[in-house]
Amino acid sequence: MLSQAFIDKFSTLAKAPDPDLATAALLIARLEYPRLKASQYLDQLDRLGQTALDRLGPATVTTDRLKRIRTLNEYLFEEEGFKGNKQRYDDPRNSFLNNVLERRTGIPITLALVYMEVARRANVSIEGVNFPGHFLVRLSREPGENIQPDVIVDPFHGGAILSEDDCQRLLHEQAGKDATFEPQLLVGASKPQMLIRILINLKRIYLGMRSFQQGRAITELLLSINPSTMIEIRDRGLFAYHLNDFPGALRDLETYLRYTSRPDVKSSGTNSDHTEVWEHVKTLRRRVASLN
Repeated sequence: MLSQAFIDKFSTLAKAPDPDLATAALLIARLEYPRLKASQYLDQLDRLGQTALDRLGPATVTTDRLKRIRTLNEYLFEEEGFKGNKQRYDDPRNSFLNNVLERRTGIPITLALVYMEVARRANVSIEGVNFPGHFLVRLSREPGENIQPDVIVDPFHGGAILSEDDCQRLLHEQAGKDATFEPQLLVGASKPQMLIRILINLKRIYLGMRSFQQGRAITELLLSINPSTMIEIRDRGLFAYHLNDFPGALRDLETYLRYTSRPDVKSSGTNSDHTEVWEHVKTLRRRVASLN
């Protein structure tokens, strides 16, 4: 299990007024690489950012925004070789910033994180876009640029610049043909939202791998950001159940049932979900009683 000091450190980072994304992401990577030294990867981002700054030159309100993005894209994707891992999308290494920097490959959100961190060091303001199923970034309007629209960029596909029609097609790929594109889907993502999305991706991967210890650790970090998330309390209980921590599993699953069964709470769980959790609780009560 994670130490409380580790959880507290991550929580402090994630809840800061302006979280340090790279440092928080490298802390997540320490779940898999306990001896990881964050400084060497932060130094690498600094070097990438400095080179990008040298290539871009000074920016003014009259600077061609698309030219800036294309220069950044050419550097990161053509010269440095960053790319989306289409062949092994669910490889957990794609979610760890140290691996993404070493292997130059990742998934949409970790490549977006690299893009944002390098751009920030090069004095280019990029923010994340929590697009359904496929994280994007955007270069927002700056003072004096009110006429020009935001520039939407897809780091997973080599920094492709997306039109609204492109976003519609991407939405259909990710959410089905019935999904309707709305401009609200392109609103900026906060840094805590980005960290949550990285963690949820990892939790899904670990669950598929039946790596219950790692999955439980992920839920601890998710709950450190939002302690009242009932789905994460439920999932922490289920991971504990699979790890034979019956008292811990019973505590979390009873909490989940007690809270989500209240008439004033709109539950995201289904009736079948409650039935399944209740069956686990009955089994756990017998097992815990037998241990006492």
